[in-house]
Amino acid sequence: MARIFYVEDDLNLSFVVKDCLQMAGHEVHHFTKGDEAIEAFHKVDYDICILDVMLPNVDGFTIAKAIRNKNYQIPIIFISARIQLEDKLEALNIGGDDYLFKPFSIEELLLKVTIFLKRKQVDTHSGASEPNFYSFGIFTYDTANFILRADQEEIRLTQREADLLTFFLKNQGKLLRREDILVALWGQDDYFLGRSLDVFISRIRKYLSIDRNVVIENVPRIGFKLVVGE
Repeated sequence: MARIFYVEDDLNLSFVVKDCLQMAGHEVHHFTKGDEAIEAFHKVDYDICILDVMLPNVDGFTIAKAIRNKNYQIPIIFISARIQLEDKLEALNIGGDDYLFKPFSIEELLLKVTIFLKRKQVDTHSGASEPNFYSFGIFTYDTANFILRADQEEIRLTQREADLLTFFLKNQGKLLRREDILVALWGQDDYFLGRSLDVFISRIRKYLSIDRNVVIENVPRIGFKLVVGE
């Protein structure tokens, strides 16, 4: 069971979503106004966030920024009627982990919630075969706490960023096809998810740019490769 932070002002939709999430065994805290939601978020420890974008008073993007100021690891799923690619990319750039267009399938939302929660459990209860730390170049990566360290600098990753970096490190030096990365991390391969992948790779590259010997190479029309030089 997860404690879910859910912000949606459409009462009909929120009734259905909340009911389905509760039937799946989760505890759902539902809010209709952004300002009230932000205040409540600071009082309770949540496992995952589901945010509508267009809200009265304070929109979903502003809520996400407030969430990231307190918790950089908690997964954030946006749901919105704004279907422009630019809106989705903005959501991901401010720290969102996923984005669903309205109308969406409740089953798809439940699947995404389940995937995020399973990854969190794996991170918390990882076995001996899963290293807690990776060392590469000048970096040390703490997989349990999503922290990338280099010299005196400490970078906290979102869960999606952490999933992507871990996938690259597990396959260091191997050419990874775009479709294989998408299926491994998102569960499917389509155009919009491909653009999402580009956003997250751009963010990881920015973090790694302080070591010129660590590079995520782009292989045109095929995929990517993490290369760690001497």
